[in-house]
Amino acid sequence: MNANSGENGPLDGAVVAVAGAGGPAGRAAVLRLAEAGATVVAADADAGRLAESVDAARHAHGGATVTGDTVDLLDLAATRAWADRTEKEFGRIDGLVHLVGGWRGGPGFTETGLADWDVLEKLLIRTVQHTSLAFHEGLLRGDRGRFLLISAAGATKPTAGNAAYAAAKAAAEAWTLALADAFREAGGEEGPRAAAAILVVKALVHDAMRAERPNAKFAGFTDVTDLAEAIAGVWDRPAREVNGNRLWLTPEP
Repeated sequence: MNANSGENGPLDGAVVAVAGAGGPAGRAAVLRLAEAGATVVAADADAGRLAESVDAARHAHGGATVTGDTVDLLDLAATRAWADRTEKEFGRIDGLVHLVGGWRGGPGFTETGLADWDVLEKLLIRTVQHTSLAFHEGLLRGDRGRFLLISAAGATKPTAGNAAYAAAKAAAEAWTLALADAFREAGGEEGPRAAAAILVVKALVHDAMRAERPNAKFAGFTDVTDLAEAIAGVWDRPAREVNGNRLWLTPEP
């Protein structure tokens, strides 16, 4: 569905923020959300990558509103300012898609570098904390608020060489589930109006990766376009159905 098609779907007219919009997954999500009729407010720490993502979505969907903000999500005040600015400018906020990523790993458990943890704690946990705290109230004020975390199956079944990464992802999942419980409490007997959910993949793949490694199989990997489709599809389901759930895009370990 194109933003100009005239067909009304659950994302038509919605305002969705995408954190980490400059990466391959972020770019695919921005494109798909714009296609579905959403106003997309994209953010990334890399201004160049962000501009490319925003321009691609605008070019693909001429009638879509897609904006870009260079935001340091490790700064809670800056993240709150981004959330407040978004709601003030567009009158509502219907989603935050967290696509800030990063990976560090090693050959085994005892080779784990604790410096890797320092990096991953910031990228994978702190940014989730800041975005969830900043957007919590705005998501509750709407009628279709969604907070979506993209996680990895390794958080559920860690391997020896991925201790830091899996632990960081698990912490981010726990934080997101706590947000889901807050949404449940706020909804009372009527059930949650907003939802926090976790989309779980084994790993992600995109065209540039395939071009770099033409003989690789990428078995079990989720293409970023399929992830973007799953992200958009969360708005097709009622909040009570997805709130507090892991939505598996790979077989559950």
